[in-house]
Amino acid sequence: MKTAVVILNWNGAGMLRRFLPSVLACSKGEDTEVCVVDNGSTDNSCELVKWEFPEVRLIRLPENYGFADGYNKAFEQIEAEYVVLLNSDVEVASGWLSRMTDYMDAHPEVAACQPKLLSFREKDCFEYAGAAGGFIDRYGYPFCRGRIFDAVEKDEGQYDEVVPVFWATGAALLIRLQAYREVGGLDGRFFAHMEEIDLCWRLRSRGYGIVCLPFSQVYHVGAATLKKEDPRKTFLNFRNNLLMLYKNLPAHELRPVMRVRRWLDYVAAAVFFLKADFPNARAVVSARREYRRICPQFEADRRENLCRTVLSDIPERFHSSIVWQAKVRGRRLFSELKRW
Repeated sequence: MKTAVVILNWNGAGMLRRFLPSVLACSKGEDTEVCVVDNGSTDNSCELVKWEFPEVRLIRLPENYGFADGYNKAFEQIEAEYVVLLNSDVEVASGWLSRMTDYMDAHPEVAACQPKLLSFREKDCFEYAGAAGGFIDRYGYPFCRGRIFDAVEKDEGQYDEVVPVFWATGAALLIRLQAYREVGGLDGRFFAHMEEIDLCWRLRSRGYGIVCLPFSQVYHVGAATLKKEDPRKTFLNFRNNLLMLYKNLPAHELRPVMRVRRWLDYVAAAVFFLKADFPNARAVVSARREYRRICPQFEADRRENLCRTVLSDIPERFHSSIVWQAKVRGRRLFSELKRW
């Protein structure tokens, strides 16, 4: 089989009923399979797929393994040249899949790609979780063409060129299954959040290319599982970002970067505190505590990543601070950044 479109679901029967029809209608092909992987749902998701979408392959996992290990376990049961990690709250447009696979067929040096991610609610605006391709700054803060922190741009064709990116969004990520397995897949210990950036860092450091293909488009609802300011999401984002940095930073950068991150994290906690958002302030502090506790478990991963690195100075990594650029200098658009 050439392509498997894999939708990870947890208690998302309503989302499946609403968005799965567009995936089926726009992903037809003899060499394409649409799969729903159920992550131990307690609603009627599995019954819904079985009775309303019999053409969809249903893979049932016995419990909720999270985003990362949910996909890892699903891919153990799938054989295809390409796999697509697709969120259940995504509406796809005509030609979205064939345009990506055609590009990948013509560019064997590229391991992964993403479409242009637009907002389902405001279709002329980029969507927060990926927009037109992802980057990170020196201290691990992710941002996108079309989205810096909470500033989301309208799509006016300003990012319609195909460009190499540092990371592709896990909301709609097409990747060669062989490359996915070669670099170890998603890190299941992350559970959710930052896992696709960590995966893409490993791909880029080992010489693979990652691109955004704006001529393919999808529309994402976003925040369907954990809302934006949910303390659990804050905890996972901060903890996993620190773990990602530890796993992947070059040796000469590890101490200076982590020293600055410590101060930036406590500033973030203080901002939450001053807003009287005490649950999120505690989440940041708890994330740092948890990072220190489990960091030794990732030492072997760090050694392996450094040993297998062929590209330590990744061009798509922003060598300044996006916090300084956006929050202090007021550069809220990607096109305004003083870049590499």
